[in-house]
Amino acid sequence: MSLPPNFTLLQVVPELETGGAEQTTLDVARAVVAAGGRALVASAGGRMEAALAAAGGELVRLPMQSKNPLVMLQSARALRRVIRERRVSLVHVRSRAPAFPALWAARAEGVPTVATYHGIYLAKGPLKRWYNAVMTRVDRVIANSEYTRDHVLTEHGIAPEKVVSIPRGVDLERFDPVRVAPERVAALRGAWGLPDGSEGSLVFLLAGRLTPIKGHETIIAAAARLKGEGRDLRVIFAGDDQGRTAFRQSLEARVREAGLEGRVRLVGHCDDMPAAFLAADVALLPTLVPESFGRAAVEPQVMGRPVIASDHGGTTETVLPGQTGWLAPPGETQAWARAMAEAQDLGGEKLRRLGQSARDRAVKLYSNDAMCAATLSVYEQVLDARKGGT
Repeated sequence: MSLPPNFTLLQVVPELETGGAEQTTLDVARAVVAAGGRALVASAGGRMEAALAAAGGELVRLPMQSKNPLVMLQSARALRRVIRERRVSLVHVRSRAPAFPALWAARAEGVPTVATYHGIYLAKGPLKRWYNAVMTRVDRVIANSEYTRDHVLTEHGIAPEKVVSIPRGVDLERFDPVRVAPERVAALRGAWGLPDGSEGSLVFLLAGRLTPIKGHETIIAAAARLKGEGRDLRVIFAGDDQGRTAFRQSLEARVREAGLEGRVRLVGHCDDMPAAFLAADVALLPTLVPESFGRAAVEPQVMGRPVIASDHGGTTETVLPGQTGWLAPPGETQAWARAMAEAQDLGGEKLRRLGQSARDRAVKLYSNDAMCAATLSVYEQVLDARKGGT
């Protein structure tokens, strides 16, 4: 993918801790650098700073996570200086609060803008709808799934040609089963206290931050139901509580009350997700709120693992029942227990074949290279349109 000479991209994201928007920010930064451009990221920073530097990007440390109007004005002034001094060609915003100062600065400096809708922003009143609509006050909107694109068009009534759907991508080099040394998998299984694998003891992995909307309570209830049926299984919750200590403690209490100690484990943040998926047999995505895309449903498929996901949102595009996994109604314990039991009853060989089918489809449709190429193509279109005065 070619970019204009001296192209400089400024992406704006609240923090660089963990998550789909943050990972996509790094992926696009890497693609821009590989195409000969410069990649700046305005953010408060976080644990992914080193990864950004490794990708060839540069952090512009600003309090972009702040919703304080005075801080936002200060950030806008700082961003104007960055745009002028670094000769920024285009600003790409990835979240609502930092979009305000970023777009103020971009407009003041006459720089084109792009926004990515990474989530489904709901509005109960006109003020919140106005706040959400900041993500559409740009030259082009990128939606991370067809589900998200439909939401943007319905919610904001903007011209269809202004919104393009680009599914999130997966790094096929990082998420490649062949590249994961068995020692990495063994180390995780040991750290997580998992027994040696067997046909009857399946390991289910729910990867995601500890928050009520992710559906952890549904899985605890389903696991308790399966235990009552005499089934042996293990469930791993891999993710930070991000300060939600009360919720983490409530999950731990539910595990104890259900007598699931040793069977359901909260292991905290995991830095080696490729190995994590191989340490498990089936991935879970029991979200109670529709995911706009759900990278957590695609990454395990790329690693050859089938997925059980909630039957709503973007996951209905990425998980196909009978072909790549199962879909279950969100929050319905009985349905989730049934899907988990079906996975267990499938047996090792059939489960592996289902996982291979999931991998084949995900590699074809959700390549990181394809996502980055499509994003850079949008940049070119926006720049050409500005140049042509359209």
